[in-house]
Amino acid sequence: MNLTQLHVVADANADRHAVDVAAIGERASRLGIEIADLVGLIDDMGGLGERQLDRLREVVRSAGATSAANNDLASSMAEARASADETRAMLAGSADTVERTLAEAVGNMETLSRGVIDFSGQLGKVTETIDAVRSASASINAIARETQLVALNASIEAARLGGAGKGFAVIGNAVKELADQIGSFAKQNETSLTALQGTLGELQQLARSSAGTAEAAIAASAHASEATRTIQSLVATVEQLADRIERMTDPVQENISGSTRVREHLRELVGMTQASHRKRAAAGERSQTILDISEDFILFIAQSGIETPDTPLIEICKHRAGEVAALFEAAIDEGGIGAADLFDEAYVPVPGSDPSQVTARFTAFTDRELPAIQEPVLGLDERIVFCAAVDRNGYLPTHNLVYSKPQGEDPVWNAANCRNHRIFNDRTGLGAGRNTKPFLLQTYRRDMGGGNFVLMKDVSAPITVKGRHWGGLRIGYKV
Repeated sequence: MNLTQLHVVADANADRHAVDVAAIGERASRLGIEIADLVGLIDDMGGLGERQLDRLREVVRSAGATSAANNDLASSMAEARASADETRAMLAGSADTVERTLAEAVGNMETLSRGVIDFSGQLGKVTETIDAVRSASASINAIARETQLVALNASIEAARLGGAGKGFAVIGNAVKELADQIGSFAKQNETSLTALQGTLGELQQLARSSAGTAEAAIAASAHASEATRTIQSLVATVEQLADRIERMTDPVQENISGSTRVREHLRELVGMTQASHRKRAAAGERSQTILDISEDFILFIAQSGIETPDTPLIEICKHRAGEVAALFEAAIDEGGIGAADLFDEAYVPVPGSDPSQVTARFTAFTDRELPAIQEPVLGLDERIVFCAAVDRNGYLPTHNLVYSKPQGEDPVWNAANCRNHRIFNDRTGLGAGRNTKPFLLQTYRRDMGGGNFVLMKDVSAPITVKGRHWGGLRIGYKV
């Protein structure tokens, strides 16, 4: 092989080496993207696992409450059954006693009522007898008057006869005295009969009233018998209730046993979920470690001079970070802002902001000065989504204008469109703000609000002001 051929072979090998190096950079970049996506998915799984574990714990608590309620129900049913049995026994005994007592009372009442009614009838007969006696008394009175008249005539005739009529006069006087006595007795009898008739009238009126009351009492006794039947029906109802409570006992006990088994299964499930959560956490830590290694590998490749798709953006970021540092130093020198104000960390919340926004003593200064450096970057590469400086705590005072709209009432819209004056203290935000290496290339999922994420790369370069680390300039771009 001659010299020319050797040069051709060497040039071919060099070309293949350059291609291989470029492929390494591109593949390392793709690897970082895939690892970042995997880390994001693991984080999502961790969040879901946390929520699942919380729900399981709530279910366990609910199952415990259900079991306690079932036990209370069983206890209450036992008490209800005992009360029902006691009530049933008491009602049964009471019903028998009430039935006997009412039967005796009803019998006595009916007897009394019938007696009152019979008494009223007997009073009618007495009235008839009194009427007959009164009639006889009237006849006696009439006879007495006639006898008196005869005696009077006899006395007149005796007087006319003189001595011959003396004996006849004695008889006439005797007959007159007898007639007078009979008349007097007849008048007394009439008076007594009149008084007796009045008394009997009052008794008859009372008897009629008593007869009405007696008939009502007889009707009431029928209702009393109906009440006895009602009590007997109540006893039967209580017996049915006790039987139903008895039949419910077994299902409730089965429910208690089932609830106990469910709680045991849920506890096992919680244990499994906790173990799974620990494994997901370990996987998350491992994946973060792998992501850190991949980012260090990409940094190593970039620093070794190997050209990658990220190289142009890295250079833009480093250059613009230098411009921001120069701007800050010049402002301090010219009195535009004091060093203490520029490094202020006493963030003041913006009232009513959602997501929460804050301000610092340098916010007004950066809102006025940084857009001139940050806004032109958006047009340097079609992949660039944003360019913004953050301090060492991840506080982003001044964002690009497209992401600095006034907040509205929708937190989801605010999260995507009002990203200025916010603290992004996640891994990527803090990493960019606290990195002191020449640059840091990170791959992450950008939270756009409402559960929406965009897979992006973030390159940042440190901003150092008069030898003091202020933060970093971030450029986010599409993968």
